[in-house]
Amino acid sequence: MVSSKHTTPHASTLTGWFKSSYSGGSNGDCLEITRVYADVPVRDSKDPHGAALIFEPSAWSAFVSAVKRGEFPTV
Repeated sequence: MVSSKHTTPHASTLTGWFKSSYSGGSNGDCLEITRVYADVPVRDSKDPHGAALIFEPSAWSAFVSAVKRGEFPTV
């Protein structure tokens, strides 16, 4: 991957970004991911040129599963 520190300072240097179809059309607070790489980069859709967090696939999968189970409170 691009970084051994689990982040990259310039997410725009990575390709293949997309938002979930569940994000809706309001372009509000959304995360974008890309599946082009072995690990899973995640960025804030409002700041496409900012930093991206990079997750190992198993960690990303565990996070998505926890969200689907409702383990995080809504704001």
